[in-house]
Amino acid sequence: MYKFPHAKSIVVSGDIHGDFMPLVNRCCIQYGMTDTVIIVAGDCGFGFEKPCYYDNIYKRCRERLSKANNWTVFVRGNHDNPAYFNLQSMQHKRWMTLPDYSIVKACGHTILCVGGATSIDRTERMNSPCFHVQNPAEPFAPNIYWSDERPFYDEEKIQAISEVAAIDTVITHSSPSFCELNTQQGLFTWAMRDKKLYHDVRQERQVMDDICAYLLARNHPLRYWFYGHFHQSWRYEIDGIQYNMLDNMELRTIY
Repeated sequence: MYKFPHAKSIVVSGDIHGDFMPLVNRCCIQYGMTDTVIIVAGDCGFGFEKPCYYDNIYKRCRERLSKANNWTVFVRGNHDNPAYFNLQSMQHKRWMTLPDYSIVKACGHTILCVGGATSIDRTERMNSPCFHVQNPAEPFAPNIYWSDERPFYDEEKIQAISEVAAIDTVITHSSPSFCELNTQQGLFTWAMRDKKLYHDVRQERQVMDDICAYLLARNHPLRYWFYGHFHQSWRYEIDGIQYNMLDNMELRTIY
């Protein structure tokens, strides 16, 4: 569980695709945010460079984050190496990657974070000369695609969460199937070369459905759900829950 007792606000960001410094500058300088937990809802950009690259980025952002008393928290996307999240490699005071099914507590909110999605362009990525098969001995080797990118439903973890926390907010990379984006128009061309794509995308959304159904069945006080992935903006309330799809670098506050 990640606790931020001194935070006074929480902001969720859509995909940043490696734009770490622009995100920090936007929040700390352009908008003058202070005492804020900034949570990126996936596709952060971890894994395309060597680990030292991300350490250097943090060192360049650390003073600005510290001066504003802000924290940056990252949820796993499909364009992220899961090793940076599962192995908790980025665990600085003001800059941290979250393993799936992590809980964030701040400003009176208890937030469940679950990452992962399906890359619709995975065939192109795997055919690129920049792609290499993952080597367990080198989990942080730079790459452009990771076969374990999709979300997973972990009933054991979610049951354990129910015993210690009442979830009012969920932050994921993908979304439940009843939320936008619902059109499959953009999948057609990719599915011509990727016969499992439709199936895997449906499974991805089903995981989100299962998480939502579990929380509601156990009477969690669910009020907000934020996600990125689809590169569009949308907000709608369904059965008392406000669902928020965030465009790239879009920021929304959790009230």
